[in-house]
Amino acid sequence: MSWKDTAEPVLTRMPSVERPDRHVPFKRKLAWTAGVLVLYFFLTNVFLFGLERGAGSDAFGRFRSILAGGQGTIVHLGIGPIVTGSIVLQLLGGANLLGLDTQNNPRDQILYQGLQKLLVIAMVVLTGLPMVFAGNFLPASETLAQTFPGGTFGVNMLMFGQVFVGGVLILYMDEVISKWGVGSGVGLFIIAGVSQRLIGGIIAIEALPGATLGIIPAYIRMALGNLPVTAENLFFGFQSGSGQISGILAIITTILIFVIVVYAESVRVEIPLSHARVKGARGRFPVKLIYASVLPMILVRALQQNIQFIGQLLNSQASLPAWVGAYNAQGQPISGLFYYLAPIQTRQDWMWFVTTPTGSPEVWQILLRVAVDLTFMVIGGAIFAIFWVETTDMGPEATAQQIQNSGMQIPGFRQNPGVLEKVLERYIPQVTVIGGALVGLLAVGANMLGTIGGVSGTGLLLTVSITYKLYEEIAEEQLMEMHPMMRQMFG
Repeated sequence: MSWKDTAEPVLTRMPSVERPDRHVPFKRKLAWTAGVLVLYFFLTNVFLFGLERGAGSDAFGRFRSILAGGQGTIVHLGIGPIVTGSIVLQLLGGANLLGLDTQNNPRDQILYQGLQKLLVIAMVVLTGLPMVFAGNFLPASETLAQTFPGGTFGVNMLMFGQVFVGGVLILYMDEVISKWGVGSGVGLFIIAGVSQRLIGGIIAIEALPGATLGIIPAYIRMALGNLPVTAENLFFGFQSGSGQISGILAIITTILIFVIVVYAESVRVEIPLSHARVKGARGRFPVKLIYASVLPMILVRALQQNIQFIGQLLNSQASLPAWVGAYNAQGQPISGLFYYLAPIQTRQDWMWFVTTPTGSPEVWQILLRVAVDLTFMVIGGAIFAIFWVETTDMGPEATAQQIQNSGMQIPGFRQNPGVLEKVLERYIPQVTVIGGALVGLLAVGANMLGTIGGVSGTGLLLTVSITYKLYEEIAEEQLMEMHPMMRQMFG
């Protein structure tokens, strides 16, 4: 008996959002998308009952904008469990340990979806438990613990229950958008979180709760003489009582990332196609420079975040050897192995000639950390891009079969999936690796130079790329609404 037969009763009974049995009108898709987005913003403002407000540290730190959650809220975990579950599933699928044919076998498709949900729920438990019960990430309120049944343990269990519910809600909200809305929930939540920080970095004032002074109010105060005006402050930004205020360099970096990503999305190799039976019916199959999209970069950053979370957890439970890692009061590594594995997040992490990096490491230590981060992101981006292409049926074999099933062929070549696959193998694998490495390089560069609102480079890349693809999907939906025949062609 295979593992499929053993696990099938459980995996096939995993709760799921019913797929629509007919075409969903575009306006209804927008309504579902907007409704889930409003619910997401509401949940990011529902703080955990029993949590001691203002205490503890954020285990996700500067990864928060990518993982799309709210510190100390019911959606504290954000999309972290979904991403970590995807990493595990991709590694298992890439090593061919699952033996699932998700392309041609309907039973295997159901098992794959059920296994994905089960892994995400397991990651919610494995991530939420140590955050609540260890490491002082979500400390229980001592006042409530004195009267609550079970004391501190009872309050911790109550908070874990809320975190668990929030993680499951994010999972099914993502599924609702994927089946009934526009785009994906994971992408939408990232856009929502990053856009909120970008807008805040431009116009926020200190009177807003938890806000850092935005660029426009800061420059107005400089003009009025209420803030110091120096060339260094204007270009690099500076630290104020409310946080880091962005400078001209951050504005230039943000605009440059927008331009580069939009340009890279438009760079493509177009393979000509013609219909085998309908004379004159022609088309093109585009192989974009960022063929695997920017989404695999979430997996790379999530892997880094999990490594850092393990370091923080170990540091909170025991005194680590100096070579493993030393941490400051804010829970950030300042030396040792975990310091070198920590990604560069801001200019203050490496600009020893302008600012004093945290922990005041030697110049060679800073350069080594930059080299490790750059290598991790470039190589990791390429590897996860390959995994992404293969597991989402975007590889040469799956794409050739899709073109064959649509009745199209490459002019001058026989109408055969094997022939199509050989042609596609000239482009897809190479472009996938180059695109994944390029995205990793851009993410590190944006982090090193800084962006508006302190948004991470990866978060900014993801937002621009996902927004661009969302625009393309909306345009496609509108086209199919206008021409029902187009809907049949797109399936």
